[in-house]
Amino acid sequence: MSIDISVPQLGESIVEATVVQWFKKEGEAVTTGEALLELETEKVTLEVNANDSGVLVRIERAAGEDVRIGDLLGVLDESAGTGDTGAAAAGATDEAEGPADDPERSGATGAGDAAEAGDTGAAADGGDAGGAERNAAVPDDRVTPVARRMADEAGISLSDVEGTGMGGRIRREDVERAVAERQEESAASAETTRDDREEIVPMSRRRRTIASRLVEAQQTAAMLTTFNEVDMSTVMTIRRRNREAFEERHGVRLGFMSFFVKAVIGALKDFPELNAEIRGDSIVRKRYYDIGIAVGAEDGLVVPVLRDADRMSFAEIESGIRAFAARAGDGTLSLEDLRGGTFTITNGGVFGSMLSTPILNPPQVGILGLHRIDDRPVAVDGEVAIRPMMYVALSYDHRIIDGREAVQFLGRVKSLIEVPAALLLET
Repeated sequence: MSIDISVPQLGESIVEATVVQWFKKEGEAVTTGEALLELETEKVTLEVNANDSGVLVRIERAAGEDVRIGDLLGVLDESAGTGDTGAAAAGATDEAEGPADDPERSGATGAGDAAEAGDTGAAADGGDAGGAERNAAVPDDRVTPVARRMADEAGISLSDVEGTGMGGRIRREDVERAVAERQEESAASAETTRDDREEIVPMSRRRRTIASRLVEAQQTAAMLTTFNEVDMSTVMTIRRRNREAFEERHGVRLGFMSFFVKAVIGALKDFPELNAEIRGDSIVRKRYYDIGIAVGAEDGLVVPVLRDADRMSFAEIESGIRAFAARAGDGTLSLEDLRGGTFTITNGGVFGSMLSTPILNPPQVGILGLHRIDDRPVAVDGEVAIRPMMYVALSYDHRIIDGREAVQFLGRVKSLIEVPAALLLET
């Protein structure tokens, strides 16, 4: 019995993914629960596992293709799970591609016919006119009927094609790959520009999503940014005095982010519009505080969320951020880790940024940007003193937040950081 392998539900608001790689080839046996392929969504990378044992008889969507929920990825033959696996797989593969004189035998043939229709001119365009005669010498058990026909029409010599089917059998996909490679070689030889000094790298789905969302944020929100500076002296003194005891007690270092998370929550309680979003013609004020923490990953920035951060201790916040950073590094962040969020904090200071303008993370209407700490001369009680100072930036959606509110919000964050004892009362 044939079993369809389809794109599963991908999580809240995610409808598309990209096939990263198949862990199995056509004709290979799989067992229940075994990973078949890997999909990349705009947020995370996830594996699709086999729900039944059998043989993977057909791959419908190759690596690099974009798919949507419910799309057919491949076909598993459950009846081929026992007995002569190789023979069953080979037979199933032949049936999937169809004989040369029966183009309507299976659903997969339509894709093959489309490929054939697109490649018929290849023989005339630098193809091998004698390819069909030489290909006739290749026995039928070494090449599928559709693959032979495609090779003949494209002028591809089957002796130059590497088969990836069972026992090295040449399949439709193998010929398509050979045609594509030849076209790339022809284009490269005809190129007269200095392309050897350029490298074309396809954007990952996550990078494409980041790009589109950043453009969306600038096009749909009336985004403005206001700035301030914070004297970090007191927080740095608290960290220095309590670092060892805190780490010994909680097993995690006391960082700056827990102070800013607490300060942001205190300020959000005073200015609830910054913890809101726009839905149609309404403003939705959130009475919970799910704070997104921007974390740098290998293929782009991700924003895992601290749920109900107002109920978390300093140690719980630091542990949560550390866990997010570790999972971002090894690619194990889940969709639940990234879902939602009411306000975001991003720290460009870890990369040495002195000042920047953070971009909103829709549908949120506020984001706080932190920067590096520098010793700078400042006026203190009428005298010049050298203090560790940090520039902070608040980007906000001017559609529902006025400049006065934004400036006051950032001033409130500043005061809570400079007098952190007040955090115990505010949050």
